Amino acid sequence: MKKSIIYTKTGDKGTTSLVMGTRVRKTHIRLEAYGTIDELNSFIGWLNCEIMDEEHHNFLLYIQHKLFTVGSFLATETEVKQPKAASIISENDITRIETQIDQIDAQLPRLNRFVLPGGNEAASRAHICRTVTRRAERIVYRVAEEFPVAENVVIFLNRLSDYFFVLARLESNKSSKEIFWEQGDI
Repeated sequence: MKKSIIYTKTGDKGTTSLVMGTRVRKTHIRLEAYGTIDELNSFIGWLNCEIMDEEHHNFLLYIQHKLFTVGSFLATETEVKQPKAASIISENDITRIETQIDQIDAQLPRLNRFVLPGGNEAASRAHICRTVTRRAERIVYRVAEEFPVAENVVIFLNRLSDYFFVLARLESNKSSKEIFWEQGDI
């Protein structure tokens, strides 16, 4: 098999192709959405370099694979064609995140104040993933204003940000105390 060419030069004039081949501007909202998903996936890879627990490490890998699914869905012209099965987020995917959230949250102290991002390296990276997930969710809602977006895609992203929040809390509590927002001067 011949090695693929990394550069195609087809995007040199500010356009790129969606899954079905339609050329769109690189500023198109779909590209903003799946580009942010790609950014999130990169941050998750960076977070996973700090995660020592095998179960959490493997779950983050699962999430990375699912984010490729989300990106594929967002790159598909859903107003013209049904996405392929490989581009579908299922109820099971959402349940799997919810199960992880519940398992982690059961280990954490009760929360009665706002948590500041930080605590240690892994917790800080998880908070970055949480905030990028929230941005991705907002952008996907903008896509949904113009194009069909499966409800499970936005639910998945919403749960994913919650997962990163509890993971950040778990990691912070492993090595130090959480940092809480103090009203007024500290």
